[in-house]
Amino acid sequence: MARITIQRDGLNLVGDREEPFGEIYDMAILMHGFTANRNTDLLKQIADNLRDENVASVRFDFNGHGESDGKFEDMTVVNEIEDAKAILDYVRTDPHVRNIFLIGHSQGGVVASMLAGLYPDVIKKVVLMAPAAQLKDDALKGNTQGAIYNPDHIPAAVPFGDKKLGGFYLRTAQVLPIYEVSQRYNGPVSIIVGSNDEVVDPKYSKKYDDVYSNSELHIIEGSDHSFTGEFKEQAAQLASDFVRPMF
Repeated sequence: MARITIQRDGLNLVGDREEPFGEIYDMAILMHGFTANRNTDLLKQIADNLRDENVASVRFDFNGHGESDGKFEDMTVVNEIEDAKAILDYVRTDPHVRNIFLIGHSQGGVVASMLAGLYPDVIKKVVLMAPAAQLKDDALKGNTQGAIYNPDHIPAAVPFGDKKLGGFYLRTAQVLPIYEVSQRYNGPVSIIVGSNDEVVDPKYSKKYDDVYSNSELHIIEGSDHSFTGEFKEQAAQLASDFVRPMF
């Protein structure tokens, strides 16, 4: 594993790159969720599985998360898409990489789905794990995971645990064309969600399945939003099997 740092608009984004064997290989970009980081048990398990299947991976911290630069308060889904695009640019310049896959969990799933919609000619496969498209409806209602605010008069920042959620995050969330952009991607998509997801209603995953032309939906019975405990292996296996090399 190699630590990498990629610049995006003056911010350093920190990631880990897993190398497989051989001169030419496929590469997956792994994206974590809201308030998480690149080293969640789920993403590490997927990266390990992919390496065993001879698929390279890059998992990175979004701006304002983990070891990457930036303040959490300044993070938006829009600038996370810019982060992901910087990683994609890095991967695309690698002469060893053949096919590029995106795998995103929660808000990282929204970012992956929209990036694929912007680069449908570049991305070969997409895996969305408990994709958090609900974040738009939450912002329209004025309740983001327990942070309450007036959706018609959003303040500059909203207290969120020991952090602050930026008002611009919420304002942009209200108007994100999540499904409209995502459905521009016509390649193979696997959507994985827990039946007991307590953060994002599984109906948002079902809507992704409806708008895509080439998708499969896996509902893991009993699993929560983060696929914790016994569900981690199952979710990670579904994700890595979907992008495993065909030969």
